[in-house]
Amino acid sequence: MSHSVEIIGVRHHSPACARLVARRIQDSRPAWVLIEGPADFNSRLDELFLAHTLPLAIYSFCSASSQLHRASWSPFAEYSPEWQALHTGRACGARLAFIDLPAWHDAFAGISNRYADISDSEQEQLACSYEAKLSQQLGIEGRDALWDHLFEAAESEDLATHLSQYFIHLRGDDPGSGSNQAREEMMARWIAWAAQHGSVLVVCGGYHAPALAKRWPLLTGFSPASPPPGIPSLAECIEERPEQDITTGSYLLPYTSKRLDAFHGYASGMPSPAFQQAVWDQGLLQAGNTLLQTIMQRLRHKKLPASTADLQAVHLRTQALARLRGHETPLRHDYLDALAGSLVRDALDAPLPWTYRGPLRKGTDPVLVEMMDVLAGDQTGQLAKNTPLPALYHAVQNELNQMQLQTSAVITLALLDPPDRQKSRVLHRLAILQIPGFKRISGPNWAMSGERTEQWQLSAPLEQQAALIEAAIYGATLQDAAIGRMEEQLATSTGTQDLARLLNRAAQAGLAHFSQGLLRQLQTAICAESRFEALGQPLAICHGLYRHGSELDMADAPALLDLLHITLDRLLWLAEAHGSVTAQDFNAHLAAWQALRLLLRDAKASIGQPLGELPVTRTLAVCERKARHPQAAAVSRGAALGCLLSVGHEQNASEIHAAITLLAGLPANALGDALQGLLALARHELIDAEGFISTLNQLICQFDDEDFVQALPALRAAFAWLPSLERGHLARQILQLHHSPLSQSSLTAVPCNIAPELFAANQQKEKQAISKLQQWGCISMHPIDGQRSLND
Repeated sequence: MSHSVEIIGVRHHSPACARLVARRIQDSRPAWVLIEGPADFNSRLDELFLAHTLPLAIYSFCSASSQLHRASWSPFAEYSPEWQALHTGRACGARLAFIDLPAWHDAFAGISNRYADISDSEQEQLACSYEAKLSQQLGIEGRDALWDHLFEAAESEDLATHLSQYFIHLRGDDPGSGSNQAREEMMARWIAWAAQHGSVLVVCGGYHAPALAKRWPLLTGFSPASPPPGIPSLAECIEERPEQDITTGSYLLPYTSKRLDAFHGYASGMPSPAFQQAVWDQGLLQAGNTLLQTIMQRLRHKKLPASTADLQAVHLRTQALARLRGHETPLRHDYLDALAGSLVRDALDAPLPWTYRGPLRKGTDPVLVEMMDVLAGDQTGQLAKNTPLPALYHAVQNELNQMQLQTSAVITLALLDPPDRQKSRVLHRLAILQIPGFKRISGPNWAMSGERTEQWQLSAPLEQQAALIEAAIYGATLQDAAIGRMEEQLATSTGTQDLARLLNRAAQAGLAHFSQGLLRQLQTAICAESRFEALGQPLAICHGLYRHGSELDMADAPALLDLLHITLDRLLWLAEAHGSVTAQDFNAHLAAWQALRLLLRDAKASIGQPLGELPVTRTLAVCERKARHPQAAAVSRGAALGCLLSVGHEQNASEIHAAITLLAGLPANALGDALQGLLALARHELIDAEGFISTLNQLICQFDDEDFVQALPALRAAFAWLPSLERGHLARQILQLHHSPLSQSSLTAVPCNIAPELFAANQQKEKQAISKLQQWGCISMHPIDGQRSLND
């Protein structure tokens, strides 16, 4: 025999719905209170009644290497109907159960929040269409304002009936997506089973309520002796199961009010959690007064307009808007509209935030930004001390204790010191998992790239515990979790540069095992790379890791050597192609040549060793052809020639002459680009080369004004490759060439705030104007010397 069943469809985190649920449980005293929530957590419901500080969430996850990562959150605030159902139900002696599918079911694939009930875009459009029509009929702007007007405005004996009718029309005849149907099948089975064991009160998202009311009476075969539905097996949950063992779990974690806020992207959340909490604690009228006082205090603190007269204007406008809209007590959007109308003086570049859902849009007025931040609140939950936590949390705490990293301070690590190196690896693994409280201040970008120390800022923010619980999706130990996170990133990384950066992070974190699979994928990407510039970073990273493989515990050094051969071969093949280099690729182009130069110099010095087997002779031949080819970009020709000069380790007279010949044969607009390539690759060899600077000076002196102005930006960029000491040495050479009595600082210091290119261009225009005036006989003066030199 079936007992009575009452299904209350709610809006998650609605104070009005929370009061309704608590009142109905107290009045009806049901035998069972069934709640939309993860059924796999039923055996641990007692954890929800520990002395926590809200908000908090049930975090459910499953993972299997890189092939499967799923997680969802079931958040609770004090004013959440589900939370009140749990606590009021237990107080009334009811049996409690969550009745939804576990988070690892296929129904939750791509859904991060269990209470985002409408997950299908077509269903979302149907619901929005109904709400839009209703809003238009009532003359209300915005979905949240509509909800407040209908249900949060005042307590009503008919609230349950009104909610039921609202959700029936919201759902309409829509059968729901496949995922929603699977979830509703599970919940309906629980209802049908519980109805055989006593009266039942069900609390679920309003979208599901009409479907459950139709579906559960159709389910038969349950009797008082039937076992509860339980949860489906993994085989039932996951259609395409990966080969690896699947790890599943559910844990409580502290949540924040901002994560609950609809304006921060939580689709099913009530807007303005701080305001909703105030409504729950104080009632609607007092919550509004608290809202006004807090916002005005914030605006004054931020030096934004918020005078006593403004407060009076806001209060009067709020009362007027409430009466105009038929509200006995002003609602949230009455206050907000009054605040905007009284405090925002300028035209708006973005809509009022409470008229749409989702994050604040760009251009939102600063006053409105501060208002929404106050409404969101800064409440952070805290778990009771004896709350069970996942293995990863305990593993991380143990590692931090062993490494003596449980402190709030700035620490400096010596990367060549084994104990400090191990600490660095632990911190890099935490950074990979994006755990708050471990911020790297300084250190080498590339593993073992020259810098031998790094600094970290250690702290213990409140969000750290939640982040560690959430990271449990990736593994039970810090090393396994970091590898799991990087495998997830690897699955979405395709470009050679992204893969090379992952390899570098793996090296910094001491994840040599992960590196092996990554090397194979990087090798495939390099073989398919079509851009010369994209190979510079992979070549530099692989070269550095190979050289320092022992310090980094890179057991796959032979694989790195194979990768170096493949990358060098592909780089040389691409170097044979000729064409222009775009402005955005300029620096990356030079970086690729620099990586090639370092590899050649290392290979040349490693004769008889594995690295010495690289094709140095072939590489130098490619550089010679590139430097001579007239159709190659000027920067490429300069870089190739600079590479030849640098690898030679000596000032070869013929190559110095080749550099002068190259520059002399180029037009003014290309000379600076070629000089950039030369100085980026061989500044040490050229800056002291006898005759090079004097010849370069002669070339520039031959420019007329127009050519000089055109060449100046690239020339300045070229000399920017020189450190300040070398730039001063160059200045002294120029002064000697011109027999100038000026000091070195007269050339290296910027005499005015105007850019030199603009200064030169204005000088040219001034000379042209004076020349015209002379032609017209307006002025009489000596001709202007048009010669140029490097000191210009």
